[in-house]
Amino acid sequence: MSAFSRADNSVFGRWWWTVDRWTLVALAILIGIGIILIAAASPPVAARHNLADFYFVKRHLHLLPVALVSIFGISLMTPQQIKRCAVLVFGAVFVLLVLTLLIGSEINGAKRWIYIAGFSLQPSEFIKPLFAVVTAWALSEQIRDPKFPGVKIAAITLGMLLSIVILQPDLGQAFVLTAVWLVQFFLAGLSVYLVLGLVGAGVGGIVGAYFTMPHVTSRIDRFLDPSSGDTYQIRRSLEAFSNGGLAGRGPGEGQVKNVLPDAHSDFIFAVAGEELGMIVALGLVALFAFIVLRGFTRAMQDHNLFVMLATAGLFAQFGIQALINMASTLNMMPTKGMTLPFISYGGSSLLAMAMGLGMALALTRRRPGERSIS
Repeated sequence: MSAFSRADNSVFGRWWWTVDRWTLVALAILIGIGIILIAAASPPVAARHNLADFYFVKRHLHLLPVALVSIFGISLMTPQQIKRCAVLVFGAVFVLLVLTLLIGSEINGAKRWIYIAGFSLQPSEFIKPLFAVVTAWALSEQIRDPKFPGVKIAAITLGMLLSIVILQPDLGQAFVLTAVWLVQFFLAGLSVYLVLGLVGAGVGGIVGAYFTMPHVTSRIDRFLDPSSGDTYQIRRSLEAFSNGGLAGRGPGEGQVKNVLPDAHSDFIFAVAGEELGMIVALGLVALFAFIVLRGFTRAMQDHNLFVMLATAGLFAQFGIQALINMASTLNMMPTKGMTLPFISYGGSSLLAMAMGLGMALALTRRRPGERSIS
């Protein structure tokens, strides 16, 4: 029985009866599974770093309430508030993204993190959901007013972001940003030829990266020909799925976390496959698919063009990131250091995903009398 009646006019009551509760349930299940998997996967990683066994678990549980409050608080906002706040916060995060190149910490040859007040922050994680909303605003404004240079603003913004994340370097984030932009551009009903041209440019960019960036060359070569280099992590990951079978070896009983350095983050899906089995792993895939497809369904039903484009972009980003993580873990694409949303350990990823899902929930709330194209 619901905790709120339909006559309840409190903030919680209005929120409960207008928010998409099915997406909330799926998200709650993902978060619960994430806690279990981080608790199972992170102690050996912590031990290798001479940290307390549950160091990563405690950090995750400390940040989780902040993420949940963010989801709830942001989901209370109106589409107009989402639009205005996203544009303003985008500017601030963009400055941090630039500063990361100048004064950021270099880890494994990449400058993606910046320290602020003792906290390590990855601005590229936060820029993704904000970029989806900013692009939706720019494209919808041009369709509403053809004199508004929305396409130019969206294209220039994408170009600036790609320039920065490629310099970090982080081709995974560049791919996600470009893919989300193309999805929104296509849904806006703009030139299909331009979309195809951009897809071609993207393919050309990947080819260029292959010939100019040694780490990209190595990853693609190892994916196409495993004998050409070290494929230790992928081999261990595939063995984990094989060892897990249908039902898994049980929480905490897996071995892959003892040998993979990123078992609690990039390869946590392998931990899920080994300890919880193929059935739960497929259930995770189904949960991500459900959230994305339900989000797209609600987006397509909205007559407000900004809401439709922003919602589609946010759910596309969520789904693409999950797909990249799971596909690389299963050796279906070259490995890429990208977290599995709400499952992997990672403070910036958790908070950025909370912000993105909060905005998506706000935009998909039922809004009687607000169904106009804008």
